[in-house]
Amino acid sequence: MTREEQKEERKQAILMTALRLFVEKGYHETKVSDIAAAVPMSTGLMFHYFKSKEELLMALVIMGQKYTGATGEYGDIPGDLFLKGMIGELFKYAKKDPFVANMFVLMAQARRAGMPEEIRKVASSTGAVENTALLIAKGQKEGIFRQGDPKLLAMCFWSAFQGIMEEMTIDKNLDTPDPEWLVAILRA
Repeated sequence: MTREEQKEERKQAILMTALRLFVEKGYHETKVSDIAAAVPMSTGLMFHYFKSKEELLMALVIMGQKYTGATGEYGDIPGDLFLKGMIGELFKYAKKDPFVANMFVLMAQARRAGMPEEIRKVASSTGAVENTALLIAKGQKEGIFRQGDPKLLAMCFWSAFQGIMEEMTIDKNLDTPDPEWLVAILRA
């Protein structure tokens, strides 16, 4: 393995360790020394990779933001089938890799008051609710989805999903629900 590959591997280890600790303990309660000890590496060496805990959190939030683009890529697929398939895939990935559930939880935490403002701004700019609201509005015209404020319906849908992801970070053996249950929130 080259030196650059080792450096990248170590950086990824820091990111994944920080993600897990931020979700388990909370961002404010997690110390840089906690992350370094769990990697394991010295705190000083960790600062060669990330200058601060805030920079580390921003890197994770930017990573999370990149994963939300799929919510706007539904094309001509009926909205209910798109959401059911997308949620099913997310559940499948979350069961295989705790990264998925952890990232959903972290992104929700990053939008809360008390987080650094720039991080809140980036975490709030994912567009998942807005993209889903557009899909719901289209589905309402087609008679697939119930009437009501599309953005509010999208928030209900994603809030239910978010709650399941949070439970999955607590109980690693939790069975995921049938994606149809979540889509049923929206159906006409």
